[in-house]
This record gives sequence, C-alpha cells and structure tokens, in this order.
Amino acid sequence: MECFEKKLKEYAKLLIRVGLHIEKGMELMVYAPVDTADFARMCVSAAYDAGAKEVTVIWSDDYVTRERFLRAESEVFESVPAWRQELMNGKARAGVPHLFIEAADPMNLKDADPARMLANAKARGRDLEEFQRLETTSFFPWCIASVPIKAWADKVFPDKENNIALLWDAIFEAVRVTGDGTAVSAWEKHLANLRARTEKLNAYNFASLHYKNSLGTDLVVQLPENHIWMSGEEKTPSGHPFVANIPTEEIFTAPLRTGVNGAVYAAMPLVEDGNLIRGFHFVFKDGKIIEMHADEGEEVLRNSTMVDEGASFLGEVALIPYDSPISNQKILYYETLFDENASCHLAYGAAYPCIAGGGDMSDDELKAHGLNVSSQHTDFMIGTADLSIVGTTHDGKEVEVFKDGNFCF
Repeated sequence: MECFEKKLKEYAKLLIRVGLHIEKGMELMVYAPVDTADFARMCVSAAYDAGAKEVTVIWSDDYVTRERFLRAESEVFESVPAWRQELMNGKARAGVPHLFIEAADPMNLKDADPARMLANAKARGRDLEEFQRLETTSFFPWCIASVPIKAWADKVFPDKENNIALLWDAIFEAVRVTGDGTAVSAWEKHLANLRARTEKLNAYNFASLHYKNSLGTDLVVQLPENHIWMSGEEKTPSGHPFVANIPTEEIFTAPLRTGVNGAVYAAMPLVEDGNLIRGFHFVFKDGKIIEMHADEGEEVLRNSTMVDEGASFLGEVALIPYDSPISNQKILYYETLFDENASCHLAYGAAYPCIAGGGDMSDDELKAHGLNVSSQHTDFMIGTADLSIVGTTHDGKEVEVFKDGNFCF
C-alpha cells in the first residue's frame, strides 16, 4: 500500500511538473470524473505545492451523463449551456492551464440515440469553437491523463477479480512511474529521444507517405509544403512548455487536406461517444472519406464524420513503432489516450497547425496552406506488425520509413 501511494503521488507530480509545468502564480483548471476524486485531489495538492495561485475542479459523472442522453429533453443537445461556454472559452482565452483526467465506461452511451450525440457534437463544435481553436494551436498548456475506474477495468480485464489493480499497474508502466521518484527524469530522457527522431523526419521533408499492410491498407498521404513533424513536448506562444498527452509515444504532422487517396483499415477497435466501433475501414479520394464500413457501430462512426464539413477529411498522421512500451503490453485499453500510443494512427477532423508559422494562422490561412479545419478530431489506430511506410521526397527519392511495423531509422 505504501508503494502504491508513492506511485500515486509521483504520477500526480508528473502531470503537474512535466505535463503542465505549473509555476508560481498560475491558475489551473482540472476536469475530472467523480470516481477519480482521490487522485484529482492529489493533483490539486501537487499544483499548490508547485506554487499555483488557485485550482478549480469541474466534476463529471458517467451516470449523470448517461441519464442526460437517455432522458433529457431533446432541445438541450442543441447548444452548450452559457455558463460552460463562458467558463471554457474564457479560461482558454486567458491562457489558463487545463488538466483533463479521463476515466469512463467505454460503453456508457451504448443505447443512446445517435442523433442526440450528433447534435451534441455539433453544438460543442459551434459553441466551444474558441476553446478548441486555442487548444489546437497550443495557446494554453493542457494535459490529458487517465486513472482506472471499475467499469473501465471490467472492460479491459473482464475475468480478473483484481482488475483495478492490474489496470493501475499497466498505467503506471505506460507513464513511466515506478514509485522511486524518477518519473520526471525518465520523461526528460524520453522526450529527448522523441525530439531526435522528429528532427530526422523533418530533415527528409517528405512529399508523401505510402502505407501498406496485410489488413488491406493501401493508402497514399501527401504532406503539405513546409509541414513540421512534432512530438512530446509543445510550447505556448509565450514559450511555456507542456506535454499534451501522458503517455505519449507519437511523432505527428498534418496531411495535405486534399491529398489522401486509397483504403485504410483499423487495426484496433475505437471507442467513440461511449460506443464501441469494430472492424472498420475508410476509402479516401482526394482527401475525403467516400466510403466506410464497420462490423459494429457503423452509424456512430458515420455520424462522427458528419459533425461538420471538415470531419470527413484527415487531420493527423502519427507514427509509433509496433515495438514500443505500450504496444508491448499487449493490452487493449478501450481508451484512445493509451491505444493511440500503441499504434501508428490517423485522425479525421481537425489538423494541428503542424506547418511553419501555423500557430499564428487563422482557419482560412491554414486551409489555404492545405490543412484541415474541423471541430472534430478522432484518432483511429492502423499500426500492425507488418506495416510498411515508404516516404517519397520532393526530388522523387523513396525512403523506407517503417518496415515490419517499426522505424527504419
């Protein structure tokens, strides 16, 4: 028990010191499920230990969320409450750091009306557009992390009586927390390794990437002029560092909005809007999804690509070796934060401004430079043990980027 408590405190400190780099006089917003209250309080204490001026916690609850989607009047899904708009948009505008503790039943909204979920997603995209734009452009520090709850542990380890303990162990391993106080230094080394590989990808300045594997993926993704590969640590316009996802193993960039062609097959299930989507694939033409199929959850998948016009185009290309710490756990987390860091993935919807000068560009300017704009951003996993990726440079040279699921350099 003493060792577990040490790990909890080390994890909380990691999120505050590395995830957000909270410094004296800073505010902090924490969004957390009520089932994670004990850990959320540790994060509050760690933030005050780091010198935070004030920490505010906004609680959520799976039960309340489910009851709302099943029983509330339909009109409530047409807009985001004014108080939440002002809170989220206002704090983002002020540059306040945000910590999001994610922990949910992956099947919480399984029986909810897909039309309600689509209306809710459209309303959030419209009414929280300022928040989402400032988040995407790294205007304020933000970090997403997760801790176990019973319903989630039951899904990941359905036949184990000690499944919460098993999920805690898996998460601690994934985030490099050992309880000996070395997590912060371990992350500094990890981020340095990601930066080194990112620099190599930027040096190649690829014009396109060609993905192939035995699932049926055969996809060519063009990259925009002056695109930038990014990883791990990001910075606000004022230079404040933060790590948006803990864990993170990815190196990512934005594709050319109209330059994606071919078919891509998901390598893992996807949890979207509290529903499980299995066995799905997309067909792209000139960047747009023109065909899709899922063995399970197809309506939810289709609706998520209809939130707005940009939701049916790709916004992210991310590279993660098959032989990586989270992938090697051989655990399906049913939580994108972890599953996306076990596999090469793509995302349909919004692009991060991974282009020279992108952080200062308007949406129209980003689109003019070939990046996608949307209120949606959904990652789906495509990495397999036999994935090959061949990059083509602007002078026509082909470079093997991935072979048998792993980097070639």
